[in-house]
Amino acid sequence: MQLINEIPDTFWSLFRSVNRDIYIEALLCINEEYEYSNYFLTKEVCIQILSDMNAKKRFELKREESDTEFDMLETPASRILNWLLRAGWLKRIEDYNTLVTNIVIPDYAAIFIESFERLYSDDASETDIYIQNVYATLYAFRNDPRASISMLRTALVNTRRLNKALQDMLHNMNKFFAKLLKQDSYSGILREHLDSYVEEVVWRKYHILKTSDNFYIYKMDIKKCLKDIRDDEAFIERVQARSRVLGDNQDDVTELLDMIERGFDDIEHRIANMDKEHTKYVRATVTRMNYLLSGETDTKGLVVQLLNRMSEKPEQMDEMITETGKRMNLSLLSMLSDKSLYKRRKSRKDFISQLQPDEMISDLDKEDILKLNKIQTRFTKRQIEEFIENHMEDDVMDASKMRLTSEDDFEKLILAYDYSTRKNSKYKVLDEDAKMLEKDGYRYPALRFVKRRV
Repeated sequence: MQLINEIPDTFWSLFRSVNRDIYIEALLCINEEYEYSNYFLTKEVCIQILSDMNAKKRFELKREESDTEFDMLETPASRILNWLLRAGWLKRIEDYNTLVTNIVIPDYAAIFIESFERLYSDDASETDIYIQNVYATLYAFRNDPRASISMLRTALVNTRRLNKALQDMLHNMNKFFAKLLKQDSYSGILREHLDSYVEEVVWRKYHILKTSDNFYIYKMDIKKCLKDIRDDEAFIERVQARSRVLGDNQDDVTELLDMIERGFDDIEHRIANMDKEHTKYVRATVTRMNYLLSGETDTKGLVVQLLNRMSEKPEQMDEMITETGKRMNLSLLSMLSDKSLYKRRKSRKDFISQLQPDEMISDLDKEDILKLNKIQTRFTKRQIEEFIENHMEDDVMDASKMRLTSEDDFEKLILAYDYSTRKNSKYKVLDEDAKMLEKDGYRYPALRFVKRRV
């Protein structure tokens, strides 16, 4: 049966309670002790845990609508425990053999308590954990003779969780932009940027992906492992056969591999989008700082302040404009420039001319490029042929063995290649896909020139 059907109606009253924060922290304290307990927690132990919590923080427990006069006479620890039991967040189990009341956490409540821990925790290393899980699972699937298709499903689940973590991180960037716009002082922006954005995003989240490079450490190994699995058809057939024997043949290995690869492509796209958002935030921060620094001294900053004040009091706008004109020269070129607050509209003729299609400019051919560079006119055809003949050994001119002593030699080598590609040329080039050389301060391919056969 689904756990959602086991949740009592009173369970949701926690989120409407005036003591919501106290109850959540109490559940976290009980759960922490619950994890290290070998058996059940007794009622007395729970009350002691809650008493210690209250002694440290001195909570002010307010009265609930369901509290009776008898409940108000109980200690804060007992009131908290009794309310959690009535709401269904905790469950009482009576041990009649030892006459002890034990307290347990129901399965559905454990899911919510785990969520509370993640919300209250400062640990943001889940991206590191997920990428390592994907790598370890795929490596075990590739090398373990007992590998089954369920291991691929586990790798796919962790890939999707990593994508979800990155997506949440990306979509929550807008709150920092909102906080940035609320700051009205230079010190406030610095405090927001250093204490909030850098601490929460750069060092705890963005740092994990970019600085320590956890994703990029495993990315290539994971892609190589996926390729090896895909290329090994015999291995895939064995895994499918083993899955059919175990009755687990619902998915195809190749389809799961495709989904994992698509997941990794999505991860790279989301990281690229995070880079864009990070750059936008840094640029917005610098722009906001410049505005606040120059707002009271720069002319445009004063104009913006004036317009803001006029918009706040529209009934006094005419009076403000008159008083401003007596004290301020509104015809300064700094206000009436091309970047002024008001920009004159272009004429209809200019608008129609913009709609005309641009004239297509054809690409330059080889002859035009050489003419533009003014290289072709510097050396004649005879000079190029002499250059090739002078550097030939055994009827072969090897560019890798030449020594270029001047710019003229380098230009002649370029023109020699151009000349050898023509039909009426005496020479031709071997190995046009030759490797590149860096020699004598020049970079050129290791071409070999030979005479054409007539």
